[in-house]
Amino acid sequence: MKITILGSGTSTGVPYLNCGCEVCRSKDPHDARLRCSALVEYRGRTLLIDCGPDFRQQMLRRPTPQIDAVLFTHEHYDHVAGIDDLRPYGNVRLYAEERVCSAIRRNLPYCFAETHYPGAPRLELHTIDLKPFTAAGIEIQPIRCYHAQLPIVGYRIGPMAYLTDISRIDDDQLPLLDGLEVLIIDALRQTPHFSHYMLTEAQALATRLGVRRCYFTHICHQMGLHAAVNSTLPEGQALCYDGMEIQLGD
Repeated sequence: MKITILGSGTSTGVPYLNCGCEVCRSKDPHDARLRCSALVEYRGRTLLIDCGPDFRQQMLRRPTPQIDAVLFTHEHYDHVAGIDDLRPYGNVRLYAEERVCSAIRRNLPYCFAETHYPGAPRLELHTIDLKPFTAAGIEIQPIRCYHAQLPIVGYRIGPMAYLTDISRIDDDQLPLLDGLEVLIIDALRQTPHFSHYMLTEAQALATRLGVRRCYFTHICHQMGLHAAVNSTLPEGQALCYDGMEIQLGD
């Protein structure tokens, strides 16, 4: 399995517009963060997790000839706004909860008209719940998380789990994360936030789960400089950066 972090930034991206902080002025490419998304290559298939407004730019940087399925965590703009740019990939299957499917249909009505609009992406919406499902022949386990009060989903794919925009996860979901090799998890900044884990909260969950490798994503400029923060993290933990590749055994 290979996971490519297409974007490691929060909803505004980094640099933040009209900000002169040291992170937004940094020349280190690790401090430039597009909106949060990941590409998972596993058993000959390519799965995209979320498709935000920077999707086209991300694919120009990291071209891939196929996307077999797209998994959506929730309907916020920074996670769905790139759907129209899926058109070069042919018939694309999208997987999301019913509420998220409804938002996608509402925002992109021309993609789901009875008569196909010429040039529009060809999309197949598949409604999921919290039961395991198969996408492109890969078994996916949804994980219920909360983004403030909004119920959203993370995903476990084989030995890896991806949990973004999380501020709470109930204890009854933790057994679904047993035996993880890699956890990729939201860590917005180093101070509390009402709808995201801060870094120490994400670290605490990783410790509780006993994961060997943990990577932090959905990062804002208030986290601090990538190099400085990364140097303080214990072995087996790291901040994500755009273009980062995480390899697992198979």
